[in-house]
Amino acid sequence: MDVWFTSDTHFDHQLVAGLRGFATPAEHDAHVVERWNATVQPGDQVWHLGDVGMGRLARFADTLRQLNGEIHLITGNHDEPWPGLRQAHRHQRAWLEHFATVQAFARRRIEGRNVLLSHFPYEGDHVGADRGSQYRLPDEGLSLLHGHVHGLWRKRGRQLNVGLDVHDLRPVHLDAVAAELAG
Repeated sequence: MDVWFTSDTHFDHQLVAGLRGFATPAEHDAHVVERWNATVQPGDQVWHLGDVGMGRLARFADTLRQLNGEIHLITGNHDEPWPGLRQAHRHQRAWLEHFATVQAFARRRIEGRNVLLSHFPYEGDHVGADRGSQYRLPDEGLSLLHGHVHGLWRKRGRQLNVGLDVHDLRPVHLDAVAAELAG
C-alpha cells in the first residue's frame, strides 16, 4: 500500500476549471480523475486536504466514486462538513459514505517526524488577506502539509503545499513529501 497526499481537487467548480485551462468543469474533473487513477492504486491510502468540490456533495458524488484508494478527508473551507460552517454537523454522515474519515486536521509520522495535516497553511492565502485565521493550526514548530493557496507556493519554511496546482494535477507520494520535508 502506498500513501498519497493531495488537496484542492475542486470538482464541479467552473472558476477553478477555467483557471486550470479547461473549458468546462466536466473536462477538468475527467482529467483529474484520469491522473489520480493513473497514480493511485485501489489499495492505496490518500489524504485529501480539503476543497474536494464546489457546492453540495450530490453535485460531485459520482466523480468521487470513480477515484482509486481509501481516501481520508481533512476538510477545507469549500467542504460541507468543514467546522467553520454553521451546519457542518449535518453533513458528516453523507460525506463518510465517500471518505474513510472526515476531520478538521490530523497528525502523521513521516520519516520519524511529527507532521500536521490541515487544509490551511499556518499563514498566507491566495487572495491576499489571511482569511479564516481562527481555523488555522498554530505554528508550534512542526512541519505542516496543507492546500488552500493553489499555486501561490510549493514550500514555505516548514509548510508544504500538496495541492494539485503545484503537483501537475495529481496526488503526491509519501516519499516525495518526506524528501521535500527533509530538504
